[in-house]
Amino acid sequence: MTSIQNIPKERQAFDYTAALSRVCSDVCFRVPALNHIDMRRVAVCYSQTRHSAPVGTFACVTPLRFKDGARTKQTRCGEVTLHTYFGDNGVEYLYIIYFYIPRFIELKLSQKLETIVHELYHISPEFNGDLRRFAGRCSTHGSSQKKYDITVQGFVEHWLKQNPPPEIWDFLRLDYKELITTYGKLVGKKINFPKIIPVKK
Repeated sequence: MTSIQNIPKERQAFDYTAALSRVCSDVCFRVPALNHIDMRRVAVCYSQTRHSAPVGTFACVTPLRFKDGARTKQTRCGEVTLHTYFGDNGVEYLYIIYFYIPRFIELKLSQKLETIVHELYHISPEFNGDLRRFAGRCSTHGSSQKKYDITVQGFVEHWLKQNPPPEIWDFLRLDYKELITTYGKLVGKKINFPKIIPVKK
């Protein structure tokens, strides 16, 4: 199995995470509820999985700030912060979205689109590096996971009705073998999961 790798740009065949980032940008542009997201401050990366079976986690969004966008928080062990990451444009990232490859690639097109929008919807409306927080015991998805999923499906339907350019998202129709056959090699951005760092006094 060919692995997605970080390789020099001049040798790239198909940058899968860059392509995913373009899809995310278009979704955020066309779906009003996601207009607050500036994809220049969201890193889209991959995390390698050992198998391609379409079960388990397909993607996750990692905030790079604490609650309400705070850079630090107090713990029993003292004040801590998170590692900072910067894009090629020098802008500091507020979020990292990880796609689990090749597991994500083996999903059906509709599932891929819902997974992408699902993670984008987790981003706080304030776009401050924190996640969207719902009232109640389950702040991540609200009182009903089903309601969250229905909302996501509605966003996907709205986006598709806007007739987004096929060249932006047609690659999502391909499974792993089809991508390798078409492009020969996949590449992508990889960033280690951020670590919590003690604040030096």
